[in-house]
Amino acid sequence: MLLNILQLLVNGILHGGIYALISIGLTMIWGVMQIVNFAHGEFLMLGMYASFWVFTLYGVDPYLALLIIMPGLFLLGVLTQWLVISPILDAPHAAQIFATVGLSIVLQNLALFAWKGDYRNIRLETSISNVKVMGLVISFPRLMAFLITLGMVIALFFFLKKTYLGKALRATADNKRSAQLMGINVSRLYYLALGIGTACVGAAGGILMPMYSVFPTVGSYFVLTAFVVVVLGGMGSMAGAFVGGLIIGVVEAFSGFFLAPALKEVVYFLVFVLILVFKPSGLMGKVKR
Repeated sequence: MLLNILQLLVNGILHGGIYALISIGLTMIWGVMQIVNFAHGEFLMLGMYASFWVFTLYGVDPYLALLIIMPGLFLLGVLTQWLVISPILDAPHAAQIFATVGLSIVLQNLALFAWKGDYRNIRLETSISNVKVMGLVISFPRLMAFLITLGMVIALFFFLKKTYLGKALRATADNKRSAQLMGINVSRLYYLALGIGTACVGAAGGILMPMYSVFPTVGSYFVLTAFVVVVLGGMGSMAGAFVGGLIIGVVEAFSGFFLAPALKEVVYFLVFVLILVFKPSGLMGKVKR
């Protein structure tokens, strides 16, 4: 029984790492720009399609393809900021919501027009391989996904803590007006924030491809969980998004095993509601006064 519990714990943590990577991009965009990007799931879908086509056409390993996917999604994020987000930055929140929801619908239908509704996947030897450690069976794709996520989280942490641009992003997230008074070009940082957030979710799409199929509406499932993770961890908190992703992954693993796979969303939404009842700002969110 103990071995089963440890197996579930490991599976949940590894899967939660993927949720964390998706959510970190979303929480960065919110933290810096105070905009909820409802097209985040569609950027994930594009990252998955990019991984699929780079592998199918050129035989590039999905993990190596991240070196192509992330810069491409970063540029797409910058383009989105220029064409969609910048014109509505000072608009009411309803206009911002409609704009990003509209972008989501456009991207979904463009993908449906270009690639139809077929489920596409990548089959590698490593997709079904496992690593055995002390009696635990660890899925190789999930292990790779977690290690890549951990590496990216650490790199992003040092970027935000140690570099000028990272400190400027943190200052903007903390107080936009004060950052402007200190000479920080906030509008340029918005491009950087959306670019990084989109690159992160593009990387998540790339590491998902060896495990999942891609289709035009695949982002809808993952982005719903990402919103739960972001609010659970605390809006705008990178550490909160990482911890929240791991919590949701573990809750899914245990509820799917002890109850039923169909009930795992019910359980983590219940956990989500309970945490917000006792800590409305999220696990690591700050209460603004």
